[in-house]
Amino acid sequence: MPKKPAYTPPKVWTWDKESGGRFANINRPIAGPTHDKDLPIGRHPLQLYSLATPNGVKVTVMLEELLAAGHAGAEYDAWLIKISDGDQFGSGFVAANPNSKIPALVDRSGPTPIRVFESGAILMHLAEKFGAFLPTEPAARAECLSWLFWQMGATPYLGGGFGHFYAYAPTKIEYAIDRFAMEVKRQLDVLDRRLAESKFLAGDAYTIADMAVWPWYGALVKGLVYEAGEFLSVQDYKHVQRWTDQIATRPAVQRGRIVNRAFGDPSSQLWERHEASDFEMKTADKLAME
Repeated sequence: MPKKPAYTPPKVWTWDKESGGRFANINRPIAGPTHDKDLPIGRHPLQLYSLATPNGVKVTVMLEELLAAGHAGAEYDAWLIKISDGDQFGSGFVAANPNSKIPALVDRSGPTPIRVFESGAILMHLAEKFGAFLPTEPAARAECLSWLFWQMGATPYLGGGFGHFYAYAPTKIEYAIDRFAMEVKRQLDVLDRRLAESKFLAGDAYTIADMAVWPWYGALVKGLVYEAGEFLSVQDYKHVQRWTDQIATRPAVQRGRIVNRAFGDPSSQLWERHEASDFEMKTADKLAME
């Protein structure tokens, strides 16, 4: 078989073909809406528009943790945004998040609705609004925010880097897989070393830093994303495994991780969440199936 010639980038890049691979249909080099579609509005103060990807799970876990801690003002409606159908390009969603990525939150608790987009910003908004899961002591607060922003900067190398080239790209590129696998393993080592000396990422207290990191790296070390557990030897990161298991036992986490989930085992899906009783109905449905 003749060797494929090396790719030489053009002087000016143009979008003249599909990028290929899974999710190619949602990628484009321009922003803005593709169609008119208003967002639904429920009766609660907080309106969440999301999907249970790791970035979406961060926020639903936070909301369920707030409710479990007694913050009644954190009641929310969670509306499903099907990114494979292009819901994120509707005019209403773009108004809530001009970046057209889930999740997006509209806080309607005050006289003027406030939009908040980017999952880290949503976690900070909710933590400051309710005075919860974000330390107030300066050193502890700095540690928490450092790990929160670590996740914001690190995870693109896991998802759009390693995950894309290892699991979704139409062709396997050795250099790309090796480059991003090396970085992801370095990140896991960073976490493992921290969690060897600390119960949670920011210290002894469970915070928004854990809520941000857990849906990504917890899923990774349990082999739940990209089918890459063996490839990355995730069993070696004992402290990340311990931390992952510890967080997974929290009832609020167990609830939050299924909200806006529209894939996988049907028994683990709750497409929309509008009342706490939605979880009870889900349990009843599961028992009926069994």
